[in-house]
Amino acid sequence: MSEFVKVAQVDDLSDPGKVVLPVEDRLVVLIRRGQEFYCIDDVCTHDGGTLGEGKLVGCELMCPRHGAKFDIRSGEALTMPATENTLTHEVKVDGKDVLVRLSED
Repeated sequence: MSEFVKVAQVDDLSDPGKVVLPVEDRLVVLIRRGQEFYCIDDVCTHDGGTLGEGKLVGCELMCPRHGAKFDIRSGEALTMPATENTLTHEVKVDGKDVLVRLSED
């Protein structure tokens, strides 16, 4: 498993808010809801499209292309046309720094 990498500061994200960031060799979506931060792959498992431009409602992020919804906490595919989960990554806050550790594929 990779090491934690600083990707942002707490105040960089609105509440609620999200941003697409490069971390090592992949693009991820960093999401803030209150004092909680989540990180998922920026990939819709239905067709490989980006999730980062999708609408965030509660703990669901909707793919802007075909409307598949994913749970930001678990990466679970919640609605069709996606049937496979997307990867989630570990997030921790250290003071004002937001750090991410990528999961293995």
